[in-house]
Amino acid sequence: MLEFHQQTGNSSLMTMMATEATRQQSLHYGCIVQDKDTHTVQHYVEKPSTFVSTLINCGVYICSVELFQHISAVFNTRQQNYYNDGVGSAMEAAVIHLEKDILMPLAGTGKVFAMQTNTWWSQLKTAGSTIYANRHFLELFRTRHRERLVLNGDRGDSKMCRIIGDVHIHPTATVHCSATLGPNVSVGPGCVIGPGVRIRESIVLAGANISDHSLVLHSIVGRDSRVGQWTRVEGTPCDPNPNKPFAKMDNPPLFNSDGRLNPSITILGCSVTVPSEVILLNSIVLPYKELTRSFKNEIIL
Repeated sequence: MLEFHQQTGNSSLMTMMATEATRQQSLHYGCIVQDKDTHTVQHYVEKPSTFVSTLINCGVYICSVELFQHISAVFNTRQQNYYNDGVGSAMEAAVIHLEKDILMPLAGTGKVFAMQTNTWWSQLKTAGSTIYANRHFLELFRTRHRERLVLNGDRGDSKMCRIIGDVHIHPTATVHCSATLGPNVSVGPGCVIGPGVRIRESIVLAGANISDHSLVLHSIVGRDSRVGQWTRVEGTPCDPNPNKPFAKMDNPPLFNSDGRLNPSITILGCSVTVPSEVILLNSIVLPYKELTRSFKNEIIL
């Protein structure tokens, strides 16, 4: 991307990374209309109300130093309009939005360029997107840093746990030989995974303890959390539609129109205790909570 920006010439103030989205999902992003020959941004609209383009802004930028002079000029103009002419509010005079106040006015001037990428890209606005991103990072490890992944017998143990697909286990973590991990599991430093535990599509953060014969699916287990024996911790994935080219992850609101919690991955905050023989489904547990029963589609405050 840096090489692309340098090739655009001295007149370029900014290069933004862009990617394709579906027609419907593009309305939730900044939309770009570019010259396909020169890659200059001809038009830019942030979260348009009607369809503009399937080319969307990835939120990754490389800026020339001269851009900051332009930002300063915009800021000074807004200050003068407020203090001298009484235009706008004090908040508007003090805040500059990159997309609205910089990108949109510069579009069509030949000073902003878009570099389209065809590699994987996703927003990380929700915990569900973290699980999705973890899957792709583990896939990246498989192709570029295979030493970060664990295969059966890779850790030098004579009785290694069963590994399915891409799994990262920190060297300081302890995993019982009868546990089954994967695909797409990351286990952090100092974790303890007990006998017969099954973990899939999940992230277990540092110091967490998953006790005997428990099941963790599509969940994030927070630092120093404890999951009891024979407990089921499960969430609901919200992956993109694999049948739609360029589909991105949807970021549904936390609550639906009926005021109920939308199904999503289960999240345990740090130092949460989940007792034995309970089910925790599609729920969010705030830090330092000690549960006493099963929960479904709830936020435990």
